[in-house]
Formats: sequence, structure tokens, C-alpha cells
Amino acid sequence: MDVDRFRELIRKLTEEIDGLPLDAALASRLNERHGAGSELYQQIFDACKVGVRDGWLCNREADGIRYGRVLKATEATHHFSVDVVEMEDIAGPHHAHPNGEIDLIMPLSEGASFDGHPAGWCVYGPGSAHRPTVAKGRALVLYLLPQGAIQFTAAAA
Repeated sequence: MDVDRFRELIRKLTEEIDGLPLDAALASRLNERHGAGSELYQQIFDACKVGVRDGWLCNREADGIRYGRVLKATEATHHFSVDVVEMEDIAGPHHAHPNGEIDLIMPLSEGASFDGHPAGWCVYGPGSAHRPTVAKGRALVLYLLPQGAIQFTAAAA
């Protein structure tokens, strides 16, 4: 696995979801078709583990979080960027999603969750914001961001 093969794997997914609203229906669709235990879920999870091991994923670190943008938002990924983070029992920096965010949760520790979600997909709609939190262990989280849009903010009081 390398970045080019990873891009092709992601392209298959972004082609399927291109143009769909980022909402609860999309989260349900992704979990039904490509949820934990599915072939695509496992392919992406395996690719992410290889990418972390080989250093082309999560190649930066700050405040106990390993992270990195592996793919920019281009036509090849239907204008979704791809970031992957590795977190363990930690809350990340507060940020907003101007165009929404699609997250794939891949627990590395049994029972680890992301924002209360187990292994699988969660979707945040346009204009949403959160402080991403991994609890009960360690997880990889893949973020698909339409047009690569993300705005880091001060946490809401």
C-alpha cells in the first residue's frame, strides 16, 4: 500500500457519495454498506495501519495526537480531502465543518469510540462543530472533508 493505491481506494468511496447530502441518512447508508466488518471498511483500516507504520499517514504530532492530511481535495477524490488522526483517550482541538465532515472510526483498542460512536461511520452536516474525542482506548479516525474545508476555533464556552 502506498499513497497512490490509497487514493484509488478512497476514490471508489468518494465516487459513491459524491453529491449526497452530509446528514444522518448518509451515515446510515455508509454503515449499512461499508460499516465495521465490511470489505471496504477492512481495506481502508488495513491501508491506514500500513500508512501509519510506513510513515505516510499521521506523520505529524501535537499535544498527544498524531495526524496528517494525506490527500488534498482534488477531482481524483471528488473534491474531498482525506486526513487521518491517531488518538488515545484525548479530545482534539475544537473545529467547525463549513461543508460537513464524514468520519470513519477504526478502533485500535477494543471498545474505543469517537465522539461516542463505535467502529464505523459518523457524519457531521455543514456548519457543525465539535471537539473530536476518542475515549476508552486508541483509534484511527479518517476524515473526509468536502473541498478540504475545516476551521479551527476556540472551544465554545
